[in-house]
Amino acid sequence: MTKSTALTAVALVLFGYLAGSLSPSVFLGKLLRGKDLRQFGSGNPGTANAFRVLGARVGIMVLIADLLKGVVPVVTARLLLNNQSLGPTITVAVALACVLGHNYSIFLRGRGGKGVATGAGAAMGMMPLPMAVLVVVYIVLLLSTRVVSVASIACAVLLPVMAVVFREPLPYILVSCLMSALVLWAHRGNMRRLWRRTEPRVTFPWNKRER
Repeated sequence: MTKSTALTAVALVLFGYLAGSLSPSVFLGKLLRGKDLRQFGSGNPGTANAFRVLGARVGIMVLIADLLKGVVPVVTARLLLNNQSLGPTITVAVALACVLGHNYSIFLRGRGGKGVATGAGAAMGMMPLPMAVLVVVYIVLLLSTRVVSVASIACAVLLPVMAVVFREPLPYILVSCLMSALVLWAHRGNMRRLWRRTEPRVTFPWNKRER
């Protein structure tokens, strides 16, 4: 690895972490609903809590922004490191940095979301075809169960499987396993609530409000 490549790699990883650390849910919650998401619902400043507390419309905005936090740094890395032997490995480091930034944000004093949307965005940047399948799975599960964590956990489990099925490069498969583990660890509380059947559901605009 040349000095120039090393500096580029460090800059890209830092960019990934800082991009991941941005919190659209907190910003949009305060701007559009006058709520600090960290003080409502589960207190988690992530996409799932945004859907539950801020509503589906703002939740969708947060989802798109969180996806872009992963997509943009990873695609930037792929473009800058095109045809370099260490390109996939560095891209993987950038993807992981995005998820770590989202989960442990420097702007939120080490707090953050659970990495699902940002991890999905990073994976989209690396593996578009497998992620296209998982996006469909996520949407179907979310609409059918109205439980964000069910869709998130299922897709986290399927991510490394899809990477293998589509014969992605080994670094992509390995980071898929790491990202999946991070997401599942972050959802351990949700798993307990699912087991107890106390996990809250999302109310979409076309659903009648539950009383």
